[in-house]
Amino acid sequence: MATLGEYVQHADWKAEKHVPVIDCPDTVRANELFRVNVSLGKEIAHPNTTEHHIRWIALYFQPQGEKFTYEIGHYAFNAHGESTAGPNEGPVYTHYAVDTWMKTSKPGILFSRAYCNIHGLWEDSKEITVTQA
Repeated sequence: MATLGEYVQHADWKAEKHVPVIDCPDTVRANELFRVNVSLGKEIAHPNTTEHHIRWIALYFQPQGEKFTYEIGHYAFNAHGESTAGPNEGPVYTHYAVDTWMKTSKPGILFSRAYCNIHGLWEDSKEITVTQA
């Protein structure tokens, strides 16, 4: 049986515009809030047009030694210049970046996924360690 993970694309975000980039501390204190930023186009801008855009970014956390992955958030980007006047004639465009805050008592791996309406699913990850306060 096939799994969705077989179809998720990976690449170095410095060379590929579709890869979501996770920015957060490498080490955090147990049970203390820390900021996580996920964005696209950090080195190479991704188009944001009615025809070619990022629809959403999702953020997950896999605690070390745990069976289940936790969804931190799912962030939709819904304005890409659409308008009754035609494609790319609208006044509003979203930017592919999101800030969220979280805390954890365990080290683990943050995973981010992004969906491009033309080029499909892309993923990146970042390991975080936890120190006891």
